[in-house]
Amino acid sequence: MTFPLRFLVFAVILLVALAAAPAPADKPTTEQVLSRLTSSIENLKTLRCNVRAQERLADNKYQQARTAMKMAFSPLKVYLRNQKGIEVLWVTGQNSGDAWVNPNSFPYVTLNLDPNGSVMRRNQHHSVLNAGFGTFADLIQGSSLRQDHAYERSFRYTGDSIVGGRACHVLRSDFPQFRYITYKTTKPESIARIADRFGCGEYRIMERNNLTAEELVPAGKTLQVPNSYGRRTIVCVDLKTFLPAVVQVNDDKGLFEKFEFSDVVANQPIPAAEFAKDFKGYKF
Repeated sequence: MTFPLRFLVFAVILLVALAAAPAPADKPTTEQVLSRLTSSIENLKTLRCNVRAQERLADNKYQQARTAMKMAFSPLKVYLRNQKGIEVLWVTGQNSGDAWVNPNSFPYVTLNLDPNGSVMRRNQHHSVLNAGFGTFADLIQGSSLRQDHAYERSFRYTGDSIVGGRACHVLRSDFPQFRYITYKTTKPESIARIADRFGCGEYRIMERNNLTAEELVPAGKTLQVPNSYGRRTIVCVDLKTFLPAVVQVNDDKGLFEKFEFSDVVANQPIPAAEFAKDFKGYKF
């Protein structure tokens, strides 16, 4: 076979091979990733997972926790157990709205505590009622109370990465205009409502203004409030579940909080007995 003929045969084979090869998948748009992430969170019926949390406290020290979590939605039921053996159980319509808490320490009795009260919210960025991914859905969707949605619009899909052995889409928000602003109440408002107004979460409002979680802020009080949730926010979205694998938030002081989710099992039935105080293995 002459050289030109061999070259022609090789070219034909190469073209056939290229035609048979699958085309590379198109990269998703930011809107597509955000839409699927939001939909996956909103459509959760049950959730089991382990969470590794790192949260900055008022003294600029960091609190770390590892928590096993199980949840059912509509109606909401939550069970948590951390690495210290502390257990929390909260079920819609039970225990007069309080959570059962096993502190796993002296005097070794089960406590009944308001999940939004100062005891349970001490040194906690989020309420047990916002366990799971609810906070992050609010973070990227925004509240109807907000007048400025620039933070939510700042998220961009930046590519893919491997996180804990899982392929993930990476969403990133760069919001250099993050800062504390002055806000004066015109009527009594809860801290939760003020947090919704600015999309900043409750913890830093309480921290900066020396407030407690259940406190009603009176009319005419001047507060220092963050104008958004963070200066830089990274959300790694698991390609298998389209739920967050990692959420990291930085603000003007550096790392504010980071949550890593593993062993995630979504929308598999959880027996009702697992949300009862006397379930085998619980120590309430």
